[in-house]
Amino acid sequence: MIEDRVSHVNRVLRTALPAEAPAVAALHARARATYYPDGVPEDGTDWLGAWRTAVERPDGHVLCAVEHGRITGIASFRTADGAPADTVKLFQFHVDPDHWRSGIGTALHAACVEEWRADGKRTATLDVHIDNRRAQAFYARQGWVPDPENPYAEGDHHLYLRYAVTRE
Repeated sequence: MIEDRVSHVNRVLRTALPAEAPAVAALHARARATYYPDGVPEDGTDWLGAWRTAVERPDGHVLCAVEHGRITGIASFRTADGAPADTVKLFQFHVDPDHWRSGIGTALHAACVEEWRADGKRTATLDVHIDNRRAQAFYARQGWVPDPENPYAEGDHHLYLRYAVTRE
């Protein structure tokens, strides 16, 4: 797993702790609220429970960016059920809206890629909400491209992207 590291802006990138699930879920809610034009749909998901499960999964990873003792970014990934062992899915990736454009997303993405390389992953996938243009632009800058195995179809609520995990 990625070791804790500190940069010049007092930012630590590390594995999220089970006790931090409420803070992670709260950040997730703030970030999601920014890309649903009619408000976040209530689908009955227990997001706190989902994040607790993600943090505690032995086959998953939840990385977080922490600045001045506060979680400012989160990334959750693992090999999806039934997927090839050299594939990883980025299930969640969020930066606190109060910290956009501060380099957190770029640093967190780099930490994910570092972990994927160390774990021998060759391909990463994700889906991004169709209305989340900010995230789509971010992923494009990081090298994500439309997933040819899951092309966009009229009426889809998400775009499917793919990332080639290369050796440095």
